[in-house]
Amino acid sequence: MEILKKPIITEKMTMLGEKRNQYAFRVDKRANKFQIRQAIKELYGIEVESVNTMRYAGKTKSRFTKAGFVEGKTDSYKKAVVTLKEGEVIDFYSNI
Repeated sequence: MEILKKPIITEKMTMLGEKRNQYAFRVDKRANKFQIRQAIKELYGIEVESVNTMRYAGKTKSRFTKAGFVEGKTDSYKKAVVTLKEGEVIDFYSNI
C-alpha cells in the first residue's frame, strides 16, 4: 500500500508551511496516523510532531452539453496535515 500519494501544494498550504511548519499530503484512505508518520520519516528523513487527518466525500457534478445532460462524481480522498518539529523543513521544489 502506497501511503503518501502526493503533496498538496496550494497557496493556503504554502502559507501554513511558512508560518506553522505544516505540510499537507493526499494519503491512502486506509492509512492511519502512525503509518503516515512513519512514511514521512522514511521518505524525507525528518521528525514529525503531529498528524491530523481529514476525509473528504466525493461530490456529484453535472453539466449541460451539446450531447445532453452529463452527470458524474469526483473521487473521495483522505488528506493529512503534518506538523514538523522545530527546525525541520520539506522542500518540494528541489527536484524541479
